[in-house]
Amino acid sequence: MSILFVSSEAYPLVKTGGLADVAGALPPALLKHGADVRLLMPAYPEALDKVLNRREGRHFGDPFGIGEVSLIDAQMPDSGMPVSFVSCNTLFNRRGGGPYQQASGEEWPDNHARFALLSYVAAQMGIPEEEGAWAPDILHVNDWQCGLVPAYLHYCDAKGLKSVKSVYTIHNLRYQGLFDPAIMPIIRLPANAMQVEGVEFHGALSYMKAGINFADAITTVSRTYAKEIQTEEFGYGLEGLLRLRANDLHGIVNGIDYDIWNPTTDRHIAQHYSIENIEAKQRNKMALQQEMGLPRDPDAPLFSFVGRLTEQKGVDLITDNLQQIVDLGGQLVLLGTGEPQYEELLRQAADHNDRISARIAYSEELAHRLIAGSDAFLMPSRFEPCGLTQMYALRYGTLPIVRKTGGLADTVTDINATAGPDGDGFAFNEATSGALLEAIRRAAEVYREPSQWRRFQANAMRKDFSWEHSAQDYLRLYEELGVSITS
Repeated sequence: MSILFVSSEAYPLVKTGGLADVAGALPPALLKHGADVRLLMPAYPEALDKVLNRREGRHFGDPFGIGEVSLIDAQMPDSGMPVSFVSCNTLFNRRGGGPYQQASGEEWPDNHARFALLSYVAAQMGIPEEEGAWAPDILHVNDWQCGLVPAYLHYCDAKGLKSVKSVYTIHNLRYQGLFDPAIMPIIRLPANAMQVEGVEFHGALSYMKAGINFADAITTVSRTYAKEIQTEEFGYGLEGLLRLRANDLHGIVNGIDYDIWNPTTDRHIAQHYSIENIEAKQRNKMALQQEMGLPRDPDAPLFSFVGRLTEQKGVDLITDNLQQIVDLGGQLVLLGTGEPQYEELLRQAADHNDRISARIAYSEELAHRLIAGSDAFLMPSRFEPCGLTQMYALRYGTLPIVRKTGGLADTVTDINATAGPDGDGFAFNEATSGALLEAIRRAAEVYREPSQWRRFQANAMRKDFSWEHSAQDYLRLYEELGVSITS
């Protein structure tokens, strides 16, 4: 079984969100199960700087009339897994900004061409360059940036193409890649693709719809989110198409990298610990309080938040409860960037209350220390396709407080009468500040009972969210498409 995993970002090369973590961890997990996996992504200069054994690969000419296109083959710096980069100086050889945005925060104006080219090359790799050359059985493609891959397989001349199958993973349906249909001649899609049964979406060309419409199988990153996106509330206009393809839609929860997120070995935290010596976690709390300028109070429940400061993440629900958290005897630490009004509100709150600390930045290292050092982790998202941070928190015995949506509903077991002794977090239903406060109050009450709290911490730390399980689910799906692991 040969798999080409196509993504617009991958950790540790380039990361803006959870997609990079998936692309960095799932392919090596598949590799361990005997699949022949390669990663394909754009040739961003910062990514090329980090890989090993770079060499010139296959050439594709100038398919879009924009510039010469070729592959740069290399190996990932951590796993050694093969990775190929789509090289086109006109589109990808840029310093400054990020994969999708300029340094100013504006979208790159040629994103339509950049990610269409990534998709076009991925589809072309299904045609071996010469007899016996490597070609994929499965094209596993991700989010709107790769949504045109199944469309190219459907519409373009497939002479010589292997019986390649496509799997399309939706990480966040909200971002759909909508563009003016005038770009179609540039990106080599035929005119007849611009119809309701094709890639047309309310007069625009939708890369996301292309993936959903033409992939052999569709996955998303949790079972609950797979159901939610078939509703008007979460479907963003594509719920009808997703219901039509419901038999081909599968929810597979993401895993997390247990080599990186492991409290027994984490090099970023002050004190290693495990279930067997959970009391050592307290030293991380003391260190975090000192680092973030909070009073060193071992008895105060310390709540944390790490993520984007946006309404989608429920940050407004947290800011509505800042004083209430303090009144409960708690402390709060936050790490992230986002919408300016939340950044400023949190700066002001931290300046005027010594039990609140906010770092308006992002640091992977500090994120580890916040999760290891806090007692409970706030994640009151309005929607959350999967979420990884609540799984990191569970791994570190930091009990999550989550809204019951998407992957949060699938990964956190509420501590309540029905869960009995099996709970590992606090969940609430409505996206309101009052509902979040009630969950915070419940957490504070349980925290005052140390023996109960330690039992729930142990429950959390015993959960297994390694990529092993997710990889097996994907392998079963590939085999359902008729591709054997031995092929």
